[in-house]
Amino acid sequence: MTELKEMEMDLRTNEINYESVMIADRQKVNFVQSGKGTPVILVHGLAASLHDWDDLLPELSASGYAGYALDILGHGESYKPDARADYTVENVFDHFSAWVDSLSITEPMTLVGHSLGGALSIMYALRHPERVKALVLVNPFYDIKQLSPVIQSSLLRQVLGTGFIELTPYWLFRFFVDVTSFNYYIGHRESHSLPEHIRYQTALDYTRASSGIYNIVHTLPDLLPGLSQIKQPTLLLWGGRDQTLAPASFPQLAGLLPNLIGTHVQPLCGHVPHQCHPATLNPHVMEFLKNV
Repeated sequence: MTELKEMEMDLRTNEINYESVMIADRQKVNFVQSGKGTPVILVHGLAASLHDWDDLLPELSASGYAGYALDILGHGESYKPDARADYTVENVFDHFSAWVDSLSITEPMTLVGHSLGGALSIMYALRHPERVKALVLVNPFYDIKQLSPVIQSSLLRQVLGTGFIELTPYWLFRFFVDVTSFNYYIGHRESHSLPEHIRYQTALDYTRASSGIYNIVHTLPDLLPGLSQIKQPTLLLWGGRDQTLAPASFPQLAGLLPNLIGTHVQPLCGHVPHQCHPATLNPHVMEFLKNV
């Protein structure tokens, strides 16, 4: 427990310009802002937090961008509704959109979205195209069929999203994260696909999230018809060993985006390539931002 508290303190010490804002109905949005310049909005996925972007934010700031990352509804230190019925994609989008409005950004922004954050980014680009300069989609969630049959079955049967999740201790979440990140592939020298500090933060984010967040997944609207309307330059990135969303779904998405500038696959990474090997993935993001 001492080591756990020390690591948590170290992470909080390194946080830059932590802020919070109250939007409609006194809903808190916790976020971090770093740097000045062209705005880049970073949106994490399910059961994660703004710490997903701890490796990218400093690079954005150093390169002349204003980076913003938030805890979306039900996650981290942001507002967590009591009623499970309030956990829908539309409510998460409204919470996200109101936060963006509160920033009073006056120029088009780039949205960087991972998984569920990718869905929110796509939705925002479709509803507010004039406010979006470009998109970076990382293992984006855009179709319920991307989920594995096991996950779909768990969600339908409400195995996830019960009060039991909120009672699950850190060590059990950590065990799950360590097992799923362990590298079983012969010849690969690293024992885990995720570094120690990422596994720590991932398990911590699970404990901080509301159990209601698992209701969000099956409320995803049909995004497929709108994909052809996304005219903004788009970069698509994914991990080749994603066990949450089918890896084959990302090349399919690439064929549906009319202004796809580039793609990149992290073959040894799973669902979170931006945390698996940021030193390899982030240069693709920075080059894309420079060119657009």
